[in-house]
Amino acid sequence: MSDIALNAHGAAAPAQEENLFHVRDHHPENGTLLGFWLYLMSDCLLFAVLFIAYAVLGRNFAGGPSGAELFDLKLIAINTGFLLLSSITYGFAMLESQRKKLNSTLLWLAVTGLFGLAFLGLEIYEFSHLIHEGAGPQRSAFLTSFFALVGTHGLHVTVGVVWLVTLMIQLKKHGLNEANNRRLMCLSMFWHFLDVIWIGVFTFVYLMGVLP
Repeated sequence: MSDIALNAHGAAAPAQEENLFHVRDHHPENGTLLGFWLYLMSDCLLFAVLFIAYAVLGRNFAGGPSGAELFDLKLIAINTGFLLLSSITYGFAMLESQRKKLNSTLLWLAVTGLFGLAFLGLEIYEFSHLIHEGAGPQRSAFLTSFFALVGTHGLHVTVGVVWLVTLMIQLKKHGLNEANNRRLMCLSMFWHFLDVIWIGVFTFVYLMGVLP
C-alpha cells in the first residue's frame, strides 16, 4: 500500500497523483544577472540626474573659482589611467576564472583592487586639496554639483572595492563554484559600469571644465 494514497472521496489513488499538488521552488536561469542589470539601469538614472544637475549648475561660480582654475588635468589623467587599468585587470581575472585557475584569478583581482585603491587615494587627495583651498562644496553651486557627482562615483568605487575583497574571501573559501562565478560576473558588470560613468565624468566635468 506504499504506492497508494486516498483521494478526496476516500478512494485509493496512486501516490504519483498526490505529488502533482506539491509546489516546487524554482529559480529562473540567469535570474540574478537579470536583476543586476535592472539595478544598473536604476543606477544609470541616478547618475543621469547628477549629470543634469551639473549641466545646470556647472557655470554658477558665485564669484568663486572655476574648473579651469581648480582642476589639475595631469592628476586626473593619471587617476583615469588607474581606473581603466583596473578594468583591464578585472578582464584578466574573468579569463582566468573561465580556465578554472583560482590562484591566477585571485592575483588579478588583487591587482584590480590595488588600482581601485589608488584611484580612491588620488580622489581623496583632490577633494582634500580643494577644501583646503577654500573650494569646498558649500562655496558655490558649481562646486556643490561637482562634489555630488564625483563623490557619488567615488562612493560606488569604494563599495566595489569592499565587494571585491569580500568576493576574494569567498573564492578562497569555496573556490570557483557556480555561485562565485555568478558573483564574479555581477561585479564585472558593476566595475565596467563605473568605468563608463567615469569616462563621462572625465569628459563632461574635467575636460569641458577647463575650457574658457
